[in-house]
Amino acid sequence: MKDHKFNPESLMMTYGYKPELSEGSIKCPIFQTSTFVFKTAEEGKAFFELAYGLREKDPTEELGLIYSRINNPNLEILENRLSLWDQADGCAVFESGMSAISTVLMEFLNPGDLLVYGNPVYGGTDHFIQHFLDKIGVHTLAVFPDQNMDEIRSMIEATGKADKLAMIYLETPANPTNDIVDIQDFSELAASYSTDDKKVLLAVDNTYMGPLWQHPLQCGADLVVYSATKYIGGHSDLIAGAVLGGAEVMQRVRVLRTFLGNMVSPHTAWLLLRSLETLKIRMDQQTKNAQEVASFLNSHDKIEKVHYLGLLAKGTRQYDIFKKQCSAPGAMVSFDIKGGEKEAFKFLNSLRLMKLAVSLGGTESLAEHPKTMTHAGVEEEHRKKLKISDKLVRLSIGVENHEDIIWDLKQALDNV
Repeated sequence: MKDHKFNPESLMMTYGYKPELSEGSIKCPIFQTSTFVFKTAEEGKAFFELAYGLREKDPTEELGLIYSRINNPNLEILENRLSLWDQADGCAVFESGMSAISTVLMEFLNPGDLLVYGNPVYGGTDHFIQHFLDKIGVHTLAVFPDQNMDEIRSMIEATGKADKLAMIYLETPANPTNDIVDIQDFSELAASYSTDDKKVLLAVDNTYMGPLWQHPLQCGADLVVYSATKYIGGHSDLIAGAVLGGAEVMQRVRVLRTFLGNMVSPHTAWLLLRSLETLKIRMDQQTKNAQEVASFLNSHDKIEKVHYLGLLAKGTRQYDIFKKQCSAPGAMVSFDIKGGEKEAFKFLNSLRLMKLAVSLGGTESLAEHPKTMTHAGVEEEHRKKLKISDKLVRLSIGVENHEDIIWDLKQALDNV
């Protein structure tokens, strides 16, 4: 085994699990327990020192099992396997995508700090930034995909708080418009504001691309965040989030998770382990289907514009960024229907195969209206700037036969 470097999808069934420790069970059981027995008092002391970040871990030392709020076999095996996709030093899985996002922002931002964040972002993230961070005295600066690094640098300097810049937070591709930005450029920007005493971190929400189609850590990010509900879970039957990154930052994330108590449950971790086994074949089929769907929509006379990475024009900056940091165009397709809310709602209400629901990345195809649903809490003027309008519809493409998905889209558009 050591003579061959396996691809992540080949390790999702076995990595980190020893059947002989669980009565020979081919699959990891659900460890539905609250606490674990220590062999000695000295062992318990050592485990707690590591869990609470009281000392550095010895090179050959592992954090033993303590209490399921801190660690659990299902959680540890899941985090080990999930780390393989992004080649991360560490991973922490949470009870929701928003708990992962909010934990990262709370751990690395203090009152008086400056956060630069890309737009658009998921509506829940936008609300947390606009309302919670503002309430605790964190300064925020919104930047947009059409701005270059010189403009963004000038905006940072104009705040008068450039020396307080602590984090840059991106969502790329962005929800729901598929806008894409250069992760490496922002990594270099963060580095230019870092000092010997304080590193400016770059965190990237990679939910839209999952752990397969884009790897932000390899592009210079310090942290990658997922709503694991989406492609990682992939079956619309669980809620979870994940954070991955280097050993030092992940130690801080895990310690705060311990005290917030927002870790994922053993049962949900077990479901995610099951999902990881089919992650690649699901996502491969979803992006194939999405490319067919986007091509159909792009030629339809009732569609004003399709927002999809696979349709970016060659020679444009967005196309160059896409080819640089993504391995596929993904399975999220948004479009502007001709008309407005009335026409968008008529289309959504006419769908038969696709379901009208929020969320994304599941095996079934979904459709929703971002302005009145996922991004309803975003302020109106801000929404206009982001081009989240009455006519924007978002599709999450599943694993059904693409001809059936297109049939459904066509008949729904015929009713508009």
